[in-house]
Amino acid sequence: MVGGEAVRRDRVDAVLDAVPARDREARPEGQARAERQRRRWATQVVVADELARRACAARGLAPPPEVSPARGLAVSGAEVADLGSIIAVALVHSPAARTLLAALEAEQRVPEKAVRGYYDRNPDRFLTAEALRRGVDPYGEAGPGDFLPYDDVHDDLVRELRRAMGRQAFFDWLDRARADVEYAPGHEHPGDPSHPDHEHRH
Repeated sequence: MVGGEAVRRDRVDAVLDAVPARDREARPEGQARAERQRRRWATQVVVADELARRACAARGLAPPPEVSPARGLAVSGAEVADLGSIIAVALVHSPAARTLLAALEAEQRVPEKAVRGYYDRNPDRFLTAEALRRGVDPYGEAGPGDFLPYDDVHDDLVRELRRAMGRQAFFDWLDRARADVEYAPGHEHPGDPSHPDHEHRH
């Protein structure tokens, strides 16, 4: 139940159909547990989509037309590592989630002090190609000419930091928004500690 309205089970089934199961356990009890967790996981993807639809409507945002999920939603390992599997798949599956994330990112203002601070704290990221070839230690013997000038990387850094801030704003929004979601038995969060087979794996 989201906002007192039931979310259809077939939306969860569509996500399950679109995302292949991982290697199945050989034992029947292991298979049953894996399927329970898959259903709980897919429910979270659908909940994120439903909450994002409502948030877009409240903000007057118009997501692109809905596309039926195809089997094998493509999500990179890097995105899963960065976002967690639920949010990574939700962003692939849900036009509303992508629209909301883009809006949250656009709202972020990156202070110049934060940009400069990031540049100064991470010299290893700004070595020139020549310095990298020579194996220069950015925290040791590197000289000023071994680094890309701040002005040359400034705009890319602003975009990168804005993107990170937008993602954090999306995480924070989702945590708040799903606080009042009511789950049907068998559809709880896969990391819910009240269940003996809970897991919190991304």
